[in-house]
Amino acid sequence: MISLSAILALVVSSVWATDYTLEFEDSDLYAECSEKLPGAIGLREAFDMRNIVTELDMDGLHLSGNCTTVWDVPSTNRIALRMSVMHFDRGTWQPTVFNTYAPDFCAVMFDKELSWYKYWLKYFANRKEISEKCIGSKGTVLVYKPFIMKPLFQNVIGPIYRGRVKAVFNFESYDKNNVREPTFVCFEVRGQLEKIKL
Repeated sequence: MISLSAILALVVSSVWATDYTLEFEDSDLYAECSEKLPGAIGLREAFDMRNIVTELDMDGLHLSGNCTTVWDVPSTNRIALRMSVMHFDRGTWQPTVFNTYAPDFCAVMFDKELSWYKYWLKYFANRKEISEKCIGSKGTVLVYKPFIMKPLFQNVIGPIYRGRVKAVFNFESYDKNNVREPTFVCFEVRGQLEKIKL
C-alpha cells in the first residue's frame, strides 16, 4: 500500500517540476573551456570539424556534416565523461546540482535514456561504426544526419534557473591500470535557459 507521505511527495515534486528550453549563444556550438586545465585540449584539437555545418535561427541550431577524430586513444583505454552545468550569476559561473559522470562513456553513449543520446548522439548516421571504434580512435568519421537542436528539458526538479548557463564536458582517457592519460578533451556548450510558462 502506498503511504500518504509517498503520495504527497509525488504531488509536491510534480508541482515544483519546471520545464526549460535552451537557446544557444551562437552557431559555433562548441566553445573552448573557460578554465583550461593543464593537459586539456579543445574539441577542435580532438576532432577535425571543418566539415561540420551549423546555422542558428529561430527554430534552433541546424547541424549537419561530419567530423573526424584526431584524438588518439589506445583501444585498450576507456573514455570517461564528466559533465557539469554552471549558471552565470552576479558576474561569475556558479556550479549547479546538475552533473553527470559516465566512467565508461563508450559503453553507454547510445543509451536512449541518457541526455547526450536524446539531444546529440542519436543523430549520428554511422552508429554501428562509432559503437565499434568509439570517439577516441584516430581517423573515425562521425557522420551527422541533418537535424535541428533545440533542447527541451522537462520536469526538472530543483532550484529555478534563468539566464546564461553552460555545460562543461570533459572526456578523459584511462589506461588498463586505471591511470588517467595526461591529455583530455574539454569543451563547453553555452546558452540562455528559459523557463517555459504554462
